[in-house]
Order: sequence, then C-alpha cells, then structure tokens
Amino acid sequence: MEIHPTALVDPKAELGQGVKVGPFAIIERDVVIGADSEIGAYARIDSYTTMGRGCRIFPYASIGSAPQDLKFKGEKSELIIGDGTAIREYATVNRGTEAGGGVTRIGENCFLMAYTHVAHDCLLGKNVIMTNAATLAGHVVLSDHVIVGGLTAVLQFVKVGENAFLAGMSGIAKDIPPFVFASGNTAVLYGLNQIGLKRHGFAEEEISALKKAYRIVFRSHLTKAEALKQARVEVPQLPRVMYFLQFIETSQKGVPRHGSGEK
Repeated sequence: MEIHPTALVDPKAELGQGVKVGPFAIIERDVVIGADSEIGAYARIDSYTTMGRGCRIFPYASIGSAPQDLKFKGEKSELIIGDGTAIREYATVNRGTEAGGGVTRIGENCFLMAYTHVAHDCLLGKNVIMTNAATLAGHVVLSDHVIVGGLTAVLQFVKVGENAFLAGMSGIAKDIPPFVFASGNTAVLYGLNQIGLKRHGFAEEEISALKKAYRIVFRSHLTKAEALKQARVEVPQLPRVMYFLQFIETSQKGVPRHGSGEK
C-alpha cells in the first residue's frame, strides 16, 4: 500500500494490496477498497462503501455519502462499486436508502466523468459511461453499455435498457428501451443506436430485426398492444428482439414517442 502522510484513513477501513491513497484524502471506517485501486487527492470515501479491484477515484470526488432524501434517518445503507470502475473529479455518488433496498450499485468497468451525480438506490450495469455533469435522480436503473451524454438529467425511477444512447443536454422522464437513441429536452426516440450496436458486435440480422420491430412499435400508428402483437408475429423472435419488446410491454413509466426524422 502507498498512503500519503496527509491522508486520513480510519483504522477500521480495509484496504487491499497495492492500494494508493493521495494527499488529504479521507477514508472512513467500514470502507472496503479492492487491490490495486487508487484514491486521488482530497477525495472522500464515506462509510459502508465497498469498492472492487483496480478502481480509480479522482481528486475531490465524494463517494458513498448519505442520500439526499428527506426520508433518510441515518439508517445503515451501502454503496457497492465493481472492479475497474473510474470516477472522475467532483463526481458524487450516494448510498442507498431503506425504502429503495438499501444499496446503490455501480457495475464493473463503468466510467463516471467529472461532476456526474449518482443518487441513492441507483443500479448501474457494466460498462456504463456517464459524460460530464450527467445526473441520475434516485432509483434509476441503467443497464449494461448505456451511455449518458453530458448535462443530461434522468428522472427518478426511470429504467434504461442495454446499449441505449442518451444524447447530451436531454431530459429523460420516461423509460428508454434497449438499443435506441434518445434526445431532447423532453426526450423522444430517434431510431436505433446503430453505431453503438455495430461497435458491440451485433449481427446484421439482429440490427435488421430490431429496426423492423422499432418501426412497427413506434411508426405504425397502432396501439401499443396491437403493435407489440404484430411485431411478435412479423419479426424474427431473436433474443434481443424479445428483450426489446418485453421492455416496452412491461414499462411502468411508459416510453417516449418517436421523434421527427431518424438517426
């Protein structure tokens, strides 16, 4: 371990082999930091935070602080961060609340850029990217490989499906289906996130089937129930197509409409 002499590390914190702690960093009791992780200068890691191996917390980040929720009364809750995740300068991540299950969770290999905020009880999958100053309210779910553009705000309890791309400076008030591109002050959908899907190795057959399913659901002028039924009949029942349709069918907050034009 390599701990700067000005850092304040509680004796009841557990630091793995090879952990580095920079000047004036604060690590409270009941913190677990995995091997080969690095805590930057002036960063603060609050109690009940568990961090995986190879994580990097950059200067002035605040990790595991109490939730910004008026119902929170100081009960024990957790923040769990997966291996290989990087959290940049001035980002803030809050622990969970009893009402939300008590855990905020960030998956492996996520990248939270400067000034991002992850509120209480959020659940982030693997390889999520949040660009500068993107903000998640409480109880938000971001599935694997979601990208959130800079200055985008996501409302409480919103769910975002895998490989979705949320454009910068957007307001996300409804659930965003997997594999799509969403943009706008009150975000609407602009077709599939085709560049992202190709980068992640989606087969042409899958992309073609998802395009057809998207057009039936969002551009056919059928009711949701009619469109989902038609899509299940006309589109090849590939696993990712079924996931796309099921996400829309089971959404509690509803999904945005299709916008004018298509990306």
